[in-house]
Amino acid sequence: MHHLKSKTIANGILKAVVTIVSVTLLLYLLYQIRSVIAYVTIAAVTSLICRPMVNFFEKKLKLNDNIASVITLFILLGFMVGLAGLFIPLVVEQGQNLSLLDVNKIEGNVEQIYNHFILNFNLHQEEVSETFKGAKFLEKLDFSFIPQVLNSLISGLGSFSIAVFSILFICFFFLKDRKLLENTLLIFVPERSEKHFKNSSEKIKSLLSRYFVGLIFQISILFIIYTIGLLIIGVENAIVIAFLCALLNLIPYIGPLISVLLMIILTLTSNIGQSFTMVVLPKTTWVFIVFIIGQLIDNFVSQPVIFSKSVKSHPLEIFLVILITGVLFGVIGLIIAIPAYTSIKVILKEYLSENKIVKRITQNL
Repeated sequence: MHHLKSKTIANGILKAVVTIVSVTLLLYLLYQIRSVIAYVTIAAVTSLICRPMVNFFEKKLKLNDNIASVITLFILLGFMVGLAGLFIPLVVEQGQNLSLLDVNKIEGNVEQIYNHFILNFNLHQEEVSETFKGAKFLEKLDFSFIPQVLNSLISGLGSFSIAVFSILFICFFFLKDRKLLENTLLIFVPERSEKHFKNSSEKIKSLLSRYFVGLIFQISILFIIYTIGLLIIGVENAIVIAFLCALLNLIPYIGPLISVLLMIILTLTSNIGQSFTMVVLPKTTWVFIVFIIGQLIDNFVSQPVIFSKSVKSHPLEIFLVILITGVLFGVIGLIIAIPAYTSIKVILKEYLSENKIVKRITQNL
């Protein structure tokens, strides 16, 4: 009896060790292929966004799935090339404005902006942090990193090209065969749960597709508001700045803060050398007003409609989910909060539909 008990304990320990080793190896493997997982994830999201377009080509224009998928990807690729074409002039112009490779000009520009603030806001030198007294603090910085950053960017273009090609290639098959990812995951699903899994998968794809398309509409509305406002004010590269700031809005709470800082910084750097009181300050103030108008419309009109119509969740519910995931996982948590929460709700409803709590939180699904 004692021998059997010892053997049982030994077998239990062995199983535990094997399980721990297996899980560790699996996590290590997933870590090693994290770039591939990222490609597949981005391709899956892209296919959900492009799904309505493929449906249009197939159902309205009667094209087969291969041609519809290829045309959709070419449209997507053309859109990306167009964006790159818009952003390159902005980067070049801002590089010239900031004189990235001329340290003396950088010091002069920063000192000019600094002196304007001191003079126009009646600040005293002693009230300003020692770090930012004049622009001389720049003398302590080593600007040799700038060429290194530029070289890194250029060398990174190769990796970026490989990533784009991989994502588009994977996305093509996801668009062509919409059951591909689902059938692959079914390998790991017990046979008795296959029906629940298929139902959950279809519901999740439908909701997330509507959500991502809704986000595109949200970005488009902000983009139009920012573009009109910045064009009226007379900000250079208004269209590119408006698009970039609208895109940053995809990151809840943090994105809008980065957007307003970006708008103000680009406005300041684009007007270096002009009168601070007559040009720079009024223009920056109007830029901030445009940002506030865009955010008010987005927070009180666009977002509530998108959340209620696409993922079918209450705005307060979404706010709490985003807050919790942001605290736990940082910026990544903010971005994936809503898609992940929607998927979890669908799965819970499919597998635990009789649970009282699940019934409550999934009543709108």
